[in-house]
Amino acid sequence: MARYIMAFESSADETSVAIVKDGVEIVSLETATQIKSHQRFGGIVPEVASRHHIEQVTVLADAALQDAGLTYQDLTAIAVTQGPGLVGALLIGVTAAKTIAWAHQLPLVPVIHLAGHISAANFVAPIQYPALALMVSGGHTELVLMREEYDYLVIGDTRDDAAGESYDKVGRTMGLQYPSGKTIDEMAHQGEPTYDLPRALMNDDRYDFSFSGLKSAVINLMHNADQRGETVDHVNLAASFQAAVVEVLVTKTRRALQNYPVKSFIVAGGVAANRGLRDGLTAMMADFPETTFIPVPIKLAGDNAAMIGAAGDIAFRHGKRGDWSLNANPALEFDYLEED
Repeated sequence: MARYIMAFESSADETSVAIVKDGVEIVSLETATQIKSHQRFGGIVPEVASRHHIEQVTVLADAALQDAGLTYQDLTAIAVTQGPGLVGALLIGVTAAKTIAWAHQLPLVPVIHLAGHISAANFVAPIQYPALALMVSGGHTELVLMREEYDYLVIGDTRDDAAGESYDKVGRTMGLQYPSGKTIDEMAHQGEPTYDLPRALMNDDRYDFSFSGLKSAVINLMHNADQRGETVDHVNLAASFQAAVVEVLVTKTRRALQNYPVKSFIVAGGVAANRGLRDGLTAMMADFPETTFIPVPIKLAGDNAAMIGAAGDIAFRHGKRGDWSLNANPALEFDYLEED
């Protein structure tokens, strides 16, 4: 019998509700973006985000059911992002999911947001285990080892800024509109990496990342040039910045794949839509012919409820359940691998 999971995602500035069949088919997906509301502030304003979620969440739930041609009686369970994310924003999704689950006597399945990003790969091809995922977004940059299904262990993490966060901060300094990642990617493909920028921890044997120094180097370069009355070539600077980010990500991923042979490698998260990163990882994967490369589709790389439905289906099959005391957990994260 088919499993239909209704999923809620509200961890940041996207309100999204989806219905996913058997963890691999998107039956319906409704998403309300808030980008224009936050652009004038140069980033997400938590209170504004929460208000938008309140306005949209029930409307989107009704639309998701209508688009799917289903009723609540047809659903198997309700999945929801429990964390990490903005606490006020998360609470809206958790409260909506709990209310619907209680009203219709459906199992409630809490999901770690990052598991959603990774599980979106199942919409492309079944993840084969063991697997490795490079999770790159505005809030996270991690290498995650999955020895088996529903087993997520971080082997490398950012020590400061996430890659996506650095893109937005650099973009703000360059006078670009928030969010800046896509614009910098487009500029990078028009320029040349003529500026010498740092690549922190690239030769470190561990898998951790650090982008704070790179971000600061770009900002200092621009400020110093401005003080001297010099002109900075923004297109070449974008190319230089992106080259540094991609080289670090690819180098660390290569080292992880060499030391942890896996059947599937996934790149996920909002920055997974970056063409420069995709090209770099695609070229790298030629050296790992035994591993299937699964880039999450660009349209599903950002926050969306379909990915929560995919992860929710996995969690549901593994017996994960929440009760009516379920609360948002903005600090929720995967466990870290403990080496022997």
